[in-house]
This record gives sequence, structure tokens and C-alpha cells, in this order.
Amino acid sequence: MPWWVEYGRSFFPVILAVFLLRSFLVEPFRIPSGSMIPTLHVGDFILVNKFTYGIRLPVIDKKVIDIGVPQRGDVVVFRYPPEPSTDYIKRVVGVPGDRIGYYDRVLYVNGEPVTERVKAQALREDGQEVLRVPEQLGEHRYQVQWVPQRSSRQGEVVVPPGTYFVLGDNRDNSKDSRYWGFVPDENLVGKAFFIWMSWDSQRFAVDWRRIGSAIP
Repeated sequence: MPWWVEYGRSFFPVILAVFLLRSFLVEPFRIPSGSMIPTLHVGDFILVNKFTYGIRLPVIDKKVIDIGVPQRGDVVVFRYPPEPSTDYIKRVVGVPGDRIGYYDRVLYVNGEPVTERVKAQALREDGQEVLRVPEQLGEHRYQVQWVPQRSSRQGEVVVPPGTYFVLGDNRDNSKDSRYWGFVPDENLVGKAFFIWMSWDSQRFAVDWRRIGSAIP
């Protein structure tokens, strides 16, 4: 038997295991933009649980086992509805039937304010003043970021069946459901849960402080 056949046979189980892992269980992603600051930074490498919301067959992308659905506060990776070949990451703030309002930078879910504006903290980032403000949705407690000098899109919607309303934590630097609408269930890829690596391109170094962090 030729050496290259033996070589291929020895690596086939490894290749198969990686394929199955990425297709059904866990897939790594890199954060390319700052739309989820302060939760996720540019250069973070994360793991996404593809099992949480059900098992889909690769290639045809058909859900064959329904396991769970996104909860308010989950950070999810999904295929961007206007361009499904592109993956986006945002936070689910509205599930089917929810009434979502966003006024004066305060998020309302079914009439209840989620944003704890009185606890805002001011700091400077990249030469401009920003505010970090806590929010809590279900078991998820996290911070969002505003740029006080910028205007913010406002309004109220009801989330249709089979879809989700998502926002970036960097509220004034995120193109999300306020701009392009809802995320259909079939566009979901999985739930982001862990930062396994982080690269700070400005310092050209690994950001060890972020490695091993759970995603709130």
C-alpha cells in the first residue's frame, strides 16, 4: 500500500472528528469589529456552542433535533439576514412576542426598563468620552457602552413568531436589529460562551487578562 494512503488513513479519524465537532458541537470564531464592546473586543477568539439551539445537518442546514431556543441576554452568532454568507454576533434582547422599546438609550422589554442608567460610569476610550452602563436580562448581567455625543435610533417593535431582536453591547457603534430587522430562527448558528484567546493588535501582543473568560 502506498505511503500516502497509509498517511491519509491514519489522519482520517482526526479529520472526521474535527468535522463533526465543528458541524454539530463547538465552532471557533474571531471577533472582527467593536460592536460588542465592552463584552467582546476586536481580536477575541471565542467558542460557540452549536448544540444549544438544536442540531442542524451541514450543507443543507436543516434542523433535525430541536433542543432549546435563545433566551433573553444570550450572545449569539447568526447568519446576517441581508447577507447570509456573513456571520454576525449580537445579544438577544427580544424573543418572539416581546415588545421591545429603545428610548433615550434605555432598553425596555415588555414595558420594563432593563438599562440601569443611574449606575452609568464615564471613561475615555480612543480619545472620546463613553459611558458604561449595566443591564440585566434573565441570568445575564453585563455592561453596554454609549457615546453621549451621538444620536441614537429610537422606537418600539413587537418581535414576530420565529424571530429574535438583537443588539450590540456597543449601542452607538452597532448595526443591529434597529437597522435591518429581526433574526429568523433558521439563521442561528449557536451561543457564544467562552473566550479562549485574545490578540491586542495595538500592542501586538496576547491579552492574557481576557483568556479563559466566560461570556456574560
